[in-house]
Amino acid sequence: MTHPLVSTEWLAAHLKAPDVRIVDASWHMPATGRNARSEHAQSHIPGAVFFDIDEIADTNSPYPHTLASPEKFASRMKKLGIGDGHRVVVYDSTGIFSAARVWWNFRVMGHEDVFVLDGGLPRWIAEGRPLEDMPPVPRERHFTPRPNHALLRNTADMQANLVSHREQVIDARSPGRFSGQEPEPRPGVRGGHIPGATNIHYARLLNADGTMRPRAELEAIFAAAGIDTSRRVAATCGSGVTAGIIALALRVIGAPDAAIYDGSWSEWGSRHDLPLAT
Repeated sequence: MTHPLVSTEWLAAHLKAPDVRIVDASWHMPATGRNARSEHAQSHIPGAVFFDIDEIADTNSPYPHTLASPEKFASRMKKLGIGDGHRVVVYDSTGIFSAARVWWNFRVMGHEDVFVLDGGLPRWIAEGRPLEDMPPVPRERHFTPRPNHALLRNTADMQANLVSHREQVIDARSPGRFSGQEPEPRPGVRGGHIPGATNIHYARLLNADGTMRPRAELEAIFAAAGIDTSRRVAATCGSGVTAGIIALALRVIGAPDAAIYDGSWSEWGSRHDLPLAT
């Protein structure tokens, strides 16, 4: 399997496959008032474990859900029963949203046998597929991290790119936030974007039902934005979540693997020593 998405039909047929592990990666902006962990406890795809992106993270970082150390990630995966040799299917309760971030988490830790459920939980429910409220009882499994730093960018990398222009930068936030006309949801974060970045709102890459648009439509969206999909991309957003959707869409069309700026605008916009554009 080389395509990064799996269908609900495929997952339904492989729910009990011994090598498949299902991960609920749901996450919501604090302003929504929704609690993804509580929602998971009430109802989830059978066998799914909950991946808390705010806890399986560098909790000492001042920025939200930044990447965990390889040691912490491996420890958490062991407790969730996810390890070497497992095929991981990630979903979320929006369609395709935070699942793309967790898909990237696994890949940056060197686990390539990971996929996103196209349409996520909403499509699964709409098709009348089974749910459960029983907490899974995972059996611990060894997870070997093999960090792939080619998929990760930090602030120093993004600063260097301002001069080298080695990578195209795509910002997944809304046009209003990108231009600085809409306020940022996090206190103390300036409006605007990294100089030279191109704005492709992540929602443009998705259908109304939360599934990914067909390849031809994705290619047309990137082309219309002036993105050369034969070149490398560094994706950014508000806090590194929806940047994952950019990376996922590029993977769907067979473009070179995109990196994600982990701190994203939460870091860049809060630092007054860094330039911005509006």
